[in-house]
Amino acid sequence: MLQSARVKFSTKFRGERLVFSRFKTFILIIFTFLLSVSAVSAQATVEKKPSPTPTPRPVNSSGNLTAEQVAESAIVIYGGFLGRTNLNQIRKTTVERGRLTILGDEGKTEKAIYERWVMRAETLDKERIRLNQEFPGARFALVYNNDKIFGLFLNNESMFTPREDASKAFENQIWHGLEALLRYKENGAALDLAGKEKIMGVELYKLDVTDKQNRKTRFYVSVKSYRVMMLEYTDAGVKHIRKFYDYNYAQGTLVPFRSVLWANDKQIEETEVQTISFGLKLEESMFQAAVN
Repeated sequence: MLQSARVKFSTKFRGERLVFSRFKTFILIIFTFLLSVSAVSAQATVEKKPSPTPTPRPVNSSGNLTAEQVAESAIVIYGGFLGRTNLNQIRKTTVERGRLTILGDEGKTEKAIYERWVMRAETLDKERIRLNQEFPGARFALVYNNDKIFGLFLNNESMFTPREDASKAFENQIWHGLEALLRYKENGAALDLAGKEKIMGVELYKLDVTDKQNRKTRFYVSVKSYRVMMLEYTDAGVKHIRKFYDYNYAQGTLVPFRSVLWANDKQIEETEVQTISFGLKLEESMFQAAVN
């Protein structure tokens, strides 16, 4: 009887060992399968190419860029790393309010509150821009519409012809401003890279943009950030320099919230943006003279 019990125990033990052996084999198969999947997944992750960066590739081993690469890099940065597509979508209209300080003809400083409205067009010559200015003794608007400039009195919206120097200064804001660079391609402007220059410890590209009317603006673009730190142009023999400060992003696009303009090393204007919004609905009548 004892021998019979031993036989039963031996048979039972062999059966349990066989089951355990099969269970181990099953676990080993599952573990091997999981390792294979993990390896494939890891390989796929390693082989996945990273998203392209906005920084252009150097054209030679020294890392020098072409004029177009510098311009396009700046456009990418001002468009919140999405370039001109983002600028065109976000900045369909602009509503900007701020403070303006101007050095008058007699050397007297005048302060004003300003409002600027812009209806974006394919090119700058088709842009519609209105600049309201409220000085202590005068309230008027300068309007740029269909490549023409006229004035409006704010009390009744009646039209007047602004002084030549006022019209020229307004025109220079448009054609010698940041948009001349950001929309160089749309405007059919020519580009030329005049090398680099270090100013106040900051290395800058000197990028010349010349439009179809032969208006030339030199933009000083940071080699590190691709932001425009300043620009210069010559008008009627007078050298103008505009410097940009207090950069920040507004609705995903880069905006300098302060700029200062010099003429022959003499500060003549300072602009401080207080609020700026894009994409608001504007009426075309804002850019037209009142009909009596």
